[in-house]
Amino acid sequence: MASFWPLIRLLPKKTNFTYVKFAGFAAVLSILAVSASIISVFTGGFRANPIEIYQQADGSPLARIGAIMERGFNLGIDFRGGTSILIEAPGPIDQEALRALGRSAQEGDVEVQGTTCRPTNAPPYCAILNFETAPDQSATVEEIRAGLGAVAQGARIANVDSVSAKVSEELFSGGLIALGLAILLMLVYIWFRFEWQFGLGGVLALFHDVILTLGLFSIFRLEFTLTIIAALLTIVGYSMNDTVVVFDRIRENLRKYKKMPLGELIDLSLNETLSRTIITGCTALFALIGLYFVGGEALSGFALAMIFGIVIGTYSSLYVAAPAILIWGVKRGREGGEARGAPQTAG
Repeated sequence: MASFWPLIRLLPKKTNFTYVKFAGFAAVLSILAVSASIISVFTGGFRANPIEIYQQADGSPLARIGAIMERGFNLGIDFRGGTSILIEAPGPIDQEALRALGRSAQEGDVEVQGTTCRPTNAPPYCAILNFETAPDQSATVEEIRAGLGAVAQGARIANVDSVSAKVSEELFSGGLIALGLAILLMLVYIWFRFEWQFGLGGVLALFHDVILTLGLFSIFRLEFTLTIIAALLTIVGYSMNDTVVVFDRIRENLRKYKKMPLGELIDLSLNETLSRTIITGCTALFALIGLYFVGGEALSGFALAMIFGIVIGTYSSLYVAAPAILIWGVKRGREGGEARGAPQTAG
């Protein structure tokens, strides 16, 4: 048994998978999945008529399109507007009891999250209770205040804030703008580091990952909050990092094997980086799976988005970003040694 430890030695040192051979099938699969995701986003999870929403909405055409997209998701309190109550206590706060108290006080969605007390971290324990603004907010707040004894001894309401629907709309549009800007900056980065052909392939993979993740939350009506926007931005960074590793190996092999057919060269590069891709992805997944099961309700959406995004990001690096280079080709580098043919291990 000792000869097999560490277990990573069980992974094959060389693989000869022919990724490009299945690129056409993968492209069809990705196009269907992306199309379903986009349709779901603009039809409220296949439940609404986007034309009617556009006609009923007020404002500019861009604002009306934003209204259509808002219907495509099960928006959380962050984006719908609501009331936020800061709870302070000298001892630990039972977040499940606080969530139950919020649900008994009003019928809408309730969110609870632990936080650091401000400004001097005293008292030492704080939590934030978020809920949709009730018809009689003052009565709801007083009912919560009366039940705080079951949440923590000596707990009190330190602050009550309300978020209007207008502010929530700005948060939603601002999150989408941040997402688009991140993808644009990634395009510029890849363009400068490699060539424009690589940049287009990388951004195509990013759009693929982001749209499919949005589709997951739209089709299954999972709650969409600001933490999901943070997860999407993290997925963009992870996916691009994985893609850059693959692109770097492709560029290196373009210099080494100047006469090798591009399809074979892409297969060779993907096989050479496969072990790194598997190890990195599994490491992140182990942490996120633990976070999903023990991180509580506040982090479950973030963890789910990240798990799905990492799996899809790994797939897009292999079957979207790299094979996309075949569509428009790429220049052979002038650097490196003399041109060589395909190595014997190429698949």
